[in-house]
Amino acid sequence: MRTNRRGTQSLMSQINVVPYIDVMLVLLVIFMVTAPMMNPGQIDLPSVNKSAAPAAAIPPLVVTIKKDSTLTLRDTGQSDQGWNVALPNLLKEIQIRQALQADQAVVIAADKNVRYEEVMNVMAVLKEGNVKKVGLLTQMDAK
Repeated sequence: MRTNRRGTQSLMSQINVVPYIDVMLVLLVIFMVTAPMMNPGQIDLPSVNKSAAPAAAIPPLVVTIKKDSTLTLRDTGQSDQGWNVALPNLLKEIQIRQALQADQAVVIAADKNVRYEEVMNVMAVLKEGNVKKVGLLTQMDAK
């Protein structure tokens, strides 16, 4: 395209972007109107028989590590009282209890001032004895 400016002809070096902006605004309005109308895919979840309800959870065995590194074992399903046990005998006591209830978990409750190494030693003994369900007991701060 050539335009006349002061009697001379020169090339026009500008692009008219207004039609592009108009098209983009029309597309934007179309997407904004149609997007809320689109229904996301519906998922049909499988159903479970009510008769197949899970059994009541088995109360865990609690291994308590006190400040002086002594161990106490407590079966929460039978009594609230625990008994002192040495680390080498801990695995034997737990295996006796788990022979009666194989899915019974073991929870380690350690005083916050106990060295981390003591907790790891108890966990190592449980791992060597193939105890499958081991957890750590914590307390929520009431702040």
